[in-house]
Formats: sequence, structure tokens, C-alpha cells
Amino acid sequence: MSHNTFGHLFRVTTFGESHGPALGCVIDGCPPLIPIHEAEIQLELDRRRPGQSRFTTQRQEPDKVRILSGVFTDEKTGKQVTTGTPIALLIENVDQRSKDYSEIKESYRPGHADIAYDMKYGIRDYRGGGRSSARETAARVAAGAIARKVLPDVKIRAALVQIGPHKINRDNWDWAEVGNNALFCPDASSVSFLEDYLDGIRKAGSSIGAVVEVVAEGVPPGLGAPIYGKLDSELASSLMSINAVKGVEIGAGFASAELTGEENADEMYASNAGHPAFSSNHAGGVLGGISTGQPLVCRFAVKPTSSILQLRHSVTREGKETEVRTKGRHDPCVGIRAVPIAEAMVACVLADQFLRHRGQVGEIRHWPFNP
Repeated sequence: MSHNTFGHLFRVTTFGESHGPALGCVIDGCPPLIPIHEAEIQLELDRRRPGQSRFTTQRQEPDKVRILSGVFTDEKTGKQVTTGTPIALLIENVDQRSKDYSEIKESYRPGHADIAYDMKYGIRDYRGGGRSSARETAARVAAGAIARKVLPDVKIRAALVQIGPHKINRDNWDWAEVGNNALFCPDASSVSFLEDYLDGIRKAGSSIGAVVEVVAEGVPPGLGAPIYGKLDSELASSLMSINAVKGVEIGAGFASAELTGEENADEMYASNAGHPAFSSNHAGGVLGGISTGQPLVCRFAVKPTSSILQLRHSVTREGKETEVRTKGRHDPCVGIRAVPIAEAMVACVLADQFLRHRGQVGEIRHWPFNP
């Protein structure tokens, strides 16, 4: 299986399966002399880790990360820093229950990648889905923790803004609230209702979709390149690569189709801060595929988890009709744990784009521009 690497200069290759002995990643192209420690990576992994609430899979994985290569402890400072060589990270699987999947060994789960993998490769890992499992994303979160270190002045945050048909009240948005509840929700007034709603979905043995929003602040202007290296296209591609994501929008996204040219235009004026100021951000911080210095804003839709207890009609590998119900431990709303994954993917894209910009152009240009 190819295509397990993304990025150009900051390159990430992930490996491992949901029910294998371990998973991890190799990061190539990380600049040297960046202080990094396992504890910093662990902080991000702990946010994605399963089994932390009744709203996520009860699989108990500590997701303990080990750095295998690419770092060195400076004898003078005592700090562990990157060396500029490939960084290998390993996360062991310790709580697999492969027997839970024995009943679907010869059947395909509707809405799942089971049948597509079998059609392409002639073989599929039915134990949790193998590489198609969201378990693979732990490696991306680990890589994202290192990508953040390449961009120390950029703040990347994500939040759950919708579950099923129920949207948060954006007037109540509070980033500090995201870490105070199990849903990563920025609206404290919506949490109780959403929890009750999700409890009903979970007890019914079903699942539901969600929408996650990512905002990156402090992104310097100039990242991205026309025509095939556009920042927004690479952000969309990276977010679409997250398991179960079925749609991505930048800035106003699909809502921009309802706006007039006057409404959609992000008018500009000179500010005392020494850079252009914008009256709005319908563009989501990207114009012509290049960052403007405004906050990057992305949203994506996550479909309902395919593994559910409700009986669904399907077929076997032999083409016989059957009914499928998936036992085991599954997220009733996989969008919840997609929040730290989204942050990691945006961090990796921005780190890669920053290094590419520096390689081609050099320093970031500042306004007013002098010829």
C-alpha cells in the first residue's frame, strides 16, 4: 500500500494498523535545534486518547509515545533538540479486542471502507479496519506536536461546532471552554443539551455526524503558492484525509454562494499596527492560495461512525445478502476526537508551507511594501 506520506519539505509517513502491535510515524525535514520532549507530544496525544468519556470508544489505550530517533541532548544546556535527521515516533497498541470483529470477518459494514479496500487490494484487515481505522490518526497527532514547534508564533485551535442538526450559539464562543468539557465545545450553554442528545444516540446503538472548526492565528502572510501549491487546497486535502471527513470549507465556504460581491469582499484599510487591516474574513485568511496574515478558518463535516449496533443490510465477500451489526467499542460521534486531529493536520501543512516559503523566497515580506 503506497501513499502513506504527506508534505513536501516537512514530510510525515505514518505506519501501523488498529489491531497491530504498534503504530507511529517518521518525520523527515524537521529543522535542527528545535527543543522537543516526549511530554510535549504526549500532551497532544492525551487529548485524542480514547476512553476518556462515555462519548468516545471505551478502548483503553494509554497512547504512550516514544521518540526513537532524530533527537539529541545538548550537553551544555541539557535540552533535547532535533538533529535535522528523521524523527521516528512509536505508539504501542495494548488494548485490542480482535475477537469483537469475528462476526463481520466475511461481511462488509455499510458506509465503511471495508468493501473499497477489498475491491482494490483483494485483502482487508477486518480487525477494526486496519489502516482505515481512526486509530491511525494518533500518529498524525504526534507529528502535529512537532510541527507546532516549527511554528512557535502560530496558535492553532479547533472546536466542535455542530452535532447532527444541532449547532452551537456562536455568540457564546469561548476558547477557554473547549478544554472544560468532553465535547471540545466552545459554547458552555450548548454542552448539556448536546450531551443529552448524544446519550440518546449512544444508547440506541447508533451514531451521528458532526462539524469541526479550526482556526490558526498568527499565520504570517505569504504562505502558499499558485497554482498547484495553494495553501487552501493543501489544507482541504489534509483535512479530507482524516477518516470519516466528507466535506471541507475555507472561510465562508459554501455560504459565500449566497453572498453578493459587496458582502463577500473583505475590505481593507491601513492600520496603525503597520499592516493591512480587514473589515471581515470571508476568505478565511487565504487569497489566491496565499495567506494574508488574517486568521485561517477551516470547517469540515464528519460522517456518522459506520460501526453501529443497529442491523443494516449488506453482502458477504461471496456476494450473498446478509445483515450486519458491529459489536465492539466505537465512537458514537467520531467528530469529537477529530478536534485534536484537525489541529495536527493544519500544523503539519503550515510547517511544510513555511519551510517551502523560506526556501524559495526567504523572509516574510512586511507591509508597506517597498520596491
